[in-house]
Amino acid sequence: MRSRRHPPVRPAPSSAFAGHRFPPEVITLAVRWYLRFGLSYRDVEELLAERGIEVDHVSMYRWVQRFAPEFAEAARARAHVMGDRWHVDETYLKVGGAWRYLFRAIDQFGRLIDVYRLEAKAARHFLERAIDRTPISPVEVTTDRYRAYPPALAELLPAAFHDTEVHANNALETDHGRLKARLGPMRGAEARPFRQGDRRRARLRSKPPKGLLRSRALT
Repeated sequence: MRSRRHPPVRPAPSSAFAGHRFPPEVITLAVRWYLRFGLSYRDVEELLAERGIEVDHVSMYRWVQRFAPEFAEAARARAHVMGDRWHVDETYLKVGGAWRYLFRAIDQFGRLIDVYRLEAKAARHFLERAIDRTPISPVEVTTDRYRAYPPALAELLPAAFHDTEVHANNALETDHGRLKARLGPMRGAEARPFRQGDRRRARLRSKPPKGLLRSRALT
């Protein structure tokens, strides 16, 4: 009599929360509070302590660094379809003592299309990223009068109308203000490292140095 062969047992996939002392519910809640509201790590530490959960703010910093990219990727997969009218603008931040531009794009509904930290002359590269991230090609792109936009849009989106009217980009510029207000309690935005352990602090300033604006205007 032949013995019945059973299929090999496949090991269960390892949880992203494996090895952490606190349950996933606590980690997820702490990371969500920090990312969603204008809170510092110590603020989240205090809120959890009020609920009987003693967590050091350093642990929460590590949770955010570990899980925020995964949460963002999971949310991106469930994002709504983007609109076909884009608003593109740039603000500035200081990373490791050097000024960098933060390019951002939203659609007509205020949904974030892409955000990326680049050099001042890299508007074309940012537009390429934004186009690759959505299957919908915009029929209209609103920007300021930064000289790098017209040639980049003429090459990448020749059929799209380029709007540079004054105040046409107010929605995105207002959103920049909310971003800067959010980063106040965070004491700056943490730059993504190029390699493990190479973390640098990015801090927003109210005004960039005059030389940066001058070089941008001549670009």
